[in-house]
Amino acid sequence: MIKGRISIKDVSALAGVSTATVSNVFSGRKPVNEALATRVREAAATLGYQPDRAAAQLRSGRTNVVAVLVPDLTDTFFATIVTRLEALANTQGYDVIVASSGDQRSVEASRLEALLAWRPAGVIAMPCSNIVPEALVAEAGRMPVVLVDRVMVPSALADTVTIDNRDAGAIAARHLVEHGHRDIVLAASHMDIAPVEQRMQAAADHILQETGRRATILELGSSVEEGSAVVARWLERHAVPDAVIASTNVTTLAVLSAFARFRIAIPERTSIVAFDDSAWMSARNTGLTAIRQPAEAMAEAAWERLCIRMQGRGAMPPTSIVLQAGLVVRSSVGKRAPERAGASPPGETSAETRHPPDPPPPGVERVH
Repeated sequence: MIKGRISIKDVSALAGVSTATVSNVFSGRKPVNEALATRVREAAATLGYQPDRAAAQLRSGRTNVVAVLVPDLTDTFFATIVTRLEALANTQGYDVIVASSGDQRSVEASRLEALLAWRPAGVIAMPCSNIVPEALVAEAGRMPVVLVDRVMVPSALADTVTIDNRDAGAIAARHLVEHGHRDIVLAASHMDIAPVEQRMQAAADHILQETGRRATILELGSSVEEGSAVVARWLERHAVPDAVIASTNVTTLAVLSAFARFRIAIPERTSIVAFDDSAWMSARNTGLTAIRQPAEAMAEAAWERLCIRMQGRGAMPPTSIVLQAGLVVRSSVGKRAPERAGASPPGETSAETRHPPDPPPPGVERVH
């Protein structure tokens, strides 16, 4: 029986291979015959061996760790990106360490400090604000960095991967206007976050241009409970709107929670266009029409750019990749008649002003 800490020598002895072979299996530095690699992994599992990543890093002066910073891991959009990044990293022998800032800049700074202490091979960061953390600014010249989502484009600091947020906001507004909606509320999380501001401003501009009406913008914050309370207080003082565009899946939940409190039926009383197209949006009795962000494609683009930089193949200046979002049509948007006699109080349905949704235009996905 082996006593004390299991070493690479113990694994090599049980597997009947050299210590170099064991090292290559776990580091990925050199390819190993699959049969030998299987023997090594089985021997390691039998002995309970775990590679000492820190020691390997000190010996080699390099690391196979990639750091990922996100604003909120409970947000399915960011969680989807992280999951895809982990899968991509695994195929190339990298480990991923993840930290969440909780949408707070002070927390973001400390989390980033902890991530950088690992001396990662590269960093993929989704900042919690428009301001790139100072630690990343300092490291960008020495280490590969890719910024995703909440960034100003173009950026002179690093490669960026975003969506066309202005186009996404205009798509949502156009869909509602084409269905006869005029009194539209825009439910933002924080208007000082670039993607949210761009979505909401583009939607407001389209609504004003096409209807002559100014949209109402409500800032709901970063939590469902906080946002729901903001919407509820607003509904107590205003008529129920024709429609709502929610800027994130969190604000979508906040709006739905407040609507449930006032018993506002969707789409009979008010239509809604959500953002991010989370799985739960199609699991409702009334599926939500939503702007679908290409989260996995964003992760793939970010990983490709990071690999280019880590391998020293990237040409300066930094590259900005902008992907397109799309509209997924379900049943949460109804058609409103051109003339409306008057607004109903919260919870009261004006069924006579509603009609079944029209078929989607070419290029728009209809999901049942």
